[in-house]
Amino acid sequence: MCGIVGAVALKQQSIDVRFAKPMADRIAHRGPDDAGYLFYHTGARHSRNIAFFQNFTDRQFRHIADLLPPIEGPSAQEELNSHDYDLFLGHRRLAILDPSPAGHQPMSDLTRSIWLAYNGEIYNFKDIRAELERLGHRFRTNTDTEVIVYAYIEWGIECIHRFNGMFAFALYDNFRKKLFLARDRYGIKPLYYFQAPDGNLLFASETKSILDYKGYEHSMDYEAILEYFTFQNIFTDRTFHKGIKLLESGHYLEVDLTSGRLSKTQFWDFDFTEPESVRDEREYIEELDRLFTQAVERQLVADVPVGSYLSGGMDSGSITAIAARKLPYINTFTVGFDLSSASGMELGFDERAKSEYMSYKFRTEHYEMVMKSGDMERCLPDFAYHLEEPRVGQSYPNYYAARLASRFVKVVLSGAGGDELFGGYPWRYFRAVNNQDFDDYITKYYKFWKRLIPNVLLNKVMAPISEHTKGVWTKDIFASVFKDQRAFNTPEEYIDHSLYFEAKTFLHGLLVVEDKLSMAHSLETRVPFLDNDLVDFAQRVPVRLKLGNLDKVTKMDENEIGKLKKTNDGKEILRKAMSRYIPEDIHRAVKQGFSSPDQAWFKGESIDFVRRKLLDRSASIYAFLDYSETAPIINEHLEGKQNRRLFIWSLLNFEEWLAVYGAG
Repeated sequence: MCGIVGAVALKQQSIDVRFAKPMADRIAHRGPDDAGYLFYHTGARHSRNIAFFQNFTDRQFRHIADLLPPIEGPSAQEELNSHDYDLFLGHRRLAILDPSPAGHQPMSDLTRSIWLAYNGEIYNFKDIRAELERLGHRFRTNTDTEVIVYAYIEWGIECIHRFNGMFAFALYDNFRKKLFLARDRYGIKPLYYFQAPDGNLLFASETKSILDYKGYEHSMDYEAILEYFTFQNIFTDRTFHKGIKLLESGHYLEVDLTSGRLSKTQFWDFDFTEPESVRDEREYIEELDRLFTQAVERQLVADVPVGSYLSGGMDSGSITAIAARKLPYINTFTVGFDLSSASGMELGFDERAKSEYMSYKFRTEHYEMVMKSGDMERCLPDFAYHLEEPRVGQSYPNYYAARLASRFVKVVLSGAGGDELFGGYPWRYFRAVNNQDFDDYITKYYKFWKRLIPNVLLNKVMAPISEHTKGVWTKDIFASVFKDQRAFNTPEEYIDHSLYFEAKTFLHGLLVVEDKLSMAHSLETRVPFLDNDLVDFAQRVPVRLKLGNLDKVTKMDENEIGKLKKTNDGKEILRKAMSRYIPEDIHRAVKQGFSSPDQAWFKGESIDFVRRKLLDRSASIYAFLDYSETAPIINEHLEGKQNRRLFIWSLLNFEEWLAVYGAG
């Protein structure tokens, strides 16, 4: 697990390599163990096919940097730029596999013509390595990084289909004068890019590195802001920084240095489809058991300690149960909540008792933290800095969970993905059961996914930026997520459609959040549910085995005040398969997400904080939102009339983001 940065000149001018180290240092939290830099003159636009490079360790670069003028100063005598470099790669390493110096990146083949800067883990790298060795390739390290290099040499960019894992990488091929930027199937690892007006293409694991380069001028993407306040998420490739894009999951970007052309290719996508013939349920259960066990065991590969989150629910409990059988001991981690002022649904948010019970059953070394309202207030500046822009959910508890785990391990297993693959939110799917056509389905589902406030209020709240968002229809953005927009004949087909949507948007948002907040503490998070073989299987499991009787799908309003309404009629097949590993009262328990009792805290212990941050007319958010329309919505919550916890959290997050990154 690491961080990567880089730049490439797509026109005649060179790049300013003095920014390589500052860009990499900005994400040193992603890789505190090592740093490396590659400066390359590709010869791509010259009559002679020449190339030269310099590859530096962090210590060597510091010495060279001491000889260079400041970034703000003149560059006439700059040693490195005198070579007219047109490509650089930077890397920060969190050493997980082969932590020896042999794993230093950027890494090349023996000819030093293929260079890779890589972030992630390929869990089946030993199998791929064995195949490559049979084909005649020889390896110098025990890393998965080197396997990617030689897999590319053997199969080209199509090697990406062989990788079972999480990754974001930049690979330069000097033979073909091409640079590839790639992101894994599901978007577990992020990769951002920006094409500057001068023709330079910048890329990095986090946007903050791109912001440090001279070619980026700060400006806001108003359409992304509107998108976020509609869905509490961003469905497109936009970010809050205008022009900086997030490479979509399952895509790679091909950069031809000879012509300067960029092309983007989608190499994988989710495909939830009802099988043509349905097997006996017992066969599905046995296969799920096998694939789930295989997935967890695959993701235990590491040369450093591995732990697991243990929230008290079925997903993390099942992962811990399998991991505990394979490891001599395992550390587990739980974050609980002070519920002194909680009521209704929030009374079930603290799952420490269940976690401790499972820790006892699985004989883990268990650690926990209890969050109070003040913890949210204290972490917001660091939280906003590392998350980089608001995303789905009230995710600051994840920040504390990662901080806790990072004190004991460098790798932690997470249960993310189980709900989206196996139908863990049945109260959402009832809207998809009966539809006249696709438009009817979209209308219902779009209305549900406007998570913060209704459009009639949103249009008034967002009035100050309406001139910048003319012609933007968020319903069209919503509909554009679906690759298949034809009418379906059965409720199951529409529910498969919903599972596709949530995997592409909600799950993706959760993965971006998890990556940023875990790497803030130099912690690698792995997600066994997103093993390729397990995902391929889950997409072919009939809906009726996931949700049971569709006529009895429970309707639940997640924001309903004072009423505890939960359901345990989702993930039926997963519950049955996992009954072999976890206690019945866990695998049959009602669905409980990882959430803090903010409904109570915002109108109780944190009410003064909310008022100070959001009811001040001089707050930064009111350059973008209408105070006279926003304040009454906030007060509805503070007075106990409506549950606006998601909206208030989004406002707090946006206000803090503006303090850290805000631009006009």
